[in-house]
Amino acid sequence: MTLHNKYPTAHYRALDAAHHVHPFSDTRALNAEGSRIIVKGEGVWLTDSDGNRILDGMAGLWCVNIGHGRAEVAEAVQRQMLELSYYNTFFKTSHPPAIELAALLAEIAPARFNRVFFTGSGSEANDTVLRLVRTYWATLGKPDKQVIVARRNAYHGSTVAGASLGGMGPMHKQGGLPIPGIHHIAQPYWFGEGGEMSRDEFGLWAARELEKAIDAIGEDKIAAFIAEPIQGAGGVVIPPDTYWPEVARICREREILFVSDEVICGFGRLGRWFGSEYFGTEPDLMPIAKGLSSGYLPIGGVMISDKVAAVLEETGDFNHGFTYSAHPVCCAAAIANLEIIRRDKLVERVADDIGPYLRERWLKLGDHPLVGEARMTGLVGALELVPAKPSRRRFEGDGKVGLKCRDFSFRNGLVMRAVGDTMIISPPLVISHEEADELVRLAARTLDMTHDALKAEGLMG
Repeated sequence: MTLHNKYPTAHYRALDAAHHVHPFSDTRALNAEGSRIIVKGEGVWLTDSDGNRILDGMAGLWCVNIGHGRAEVAEAVQRQMLELSYYNTFFKTSHPPAIELAALLAEIAPARFNRVFFTGSGSEANDTVLRLVRTYWATLGKPDKQVIVARRNAYHGSTVAGASLGGMGPMHKQGGLPIPGIHHIAQPYWFGEGGEMSRDEFGLWAARELEKAIDAIGEDKIAAFIAEPIQGAGGVVIPPDTYWPEVARICREREILFVSDEVICGFGRLGRWFGSEYFGTEPDLMPIAKGLSSGYLPIGGVMISDKVAAVLEETGDFNHGFTYSAHPVCCAAAIANLEIIRRDKLVERVADDIGPYLRERWLKLGDHPLVGEARMTGLVGALELVPAKPSRRRFEGDGKVGLKCRDFSFRNGLVMRAVGDTMIISPPLVISHEEADELVRLAARTLDMTHDALKAEGLMG
């Protein structure tokens, strides 16, 4: 196979170990093992520096919705770089890519969203959310409404505010997090935390934890509730059917803002443009990123409802922003990406074609002796690994079985991520039927290899 790298793998690994600190990684362990060097992407396929072909079951980091290597995006980026490589949007200034992208987003978003504040990432978008909701209530003469309710095991980014809003314990153990003014409630994770309740009972219970928090803290102190439609990095936690209607009722009846974090679920992942549309909720703010540009260049933002925008117009200066807010080249990439999604009807394809096709096959993996539950909505799915079915009891060892399964998956040529002992996928929206079949075949092979290894170690049953 033709290699696309300039130097041998060992050369890249040595430089990487000497100079590159990786996100969410044990630096010493990674450097001892050596990083995987990816040199090419095309469609749903990656190629590493040794020439191995790998099926990208995670669309990068949930983001490469249109697949890798789309020439249209590269050409749009080149044209924009040659015309206006950079300018800011401070000081009464704008530029065509920012204006055109903002208008395009207003066109595809639910009707009440006609404004967007641009950021460089989803983490920055959620920092912006914190500033926006507190500024909103202060402008209305209610400066004490500062507390934001979020969920345990949720992920809202890695910046100080984003990580605080998220409910990840390992992140909170480093850096003095969370910051004050964030309150976490239960997640709607029936398989892991539902106990003896039915799915519907647990969904109502988890939703009403929001109501309990509002009553305990005081409605006059709470600014907003933030939640992902489906918790992605938390392990593809798909709420029971009873959850979102009850949350929607609570948000309607209480004087708080609702923030739907669409960084993963937006731009077609669930077969609708936004996850809130799939679940029938009506948020006031929607952080966006990832699928906005399919990861081709970094860009994010916050979609702002007309209700919130009207109040912000009374605020005066909103003293918040970034050097790269609405970067013209990133906007050009996002415009080209959204045009591809619309032209190729990828949102409709997930809803009516590839989503149901892959789901049917993915759910059959639930019959495997290692899998306690298989679940999928749109093109995001999970497998719960358990030592003995039908019990929902988990393995001991803090995710070591998931890591073992992940390593087998990589060895088999499939990127499948481990969250504890939950295996998750989120492939590009362009994955074909044949590639979906191959993904499931590789996942099944990985499960077999993991099961055999665990049996040999006496960990099954």
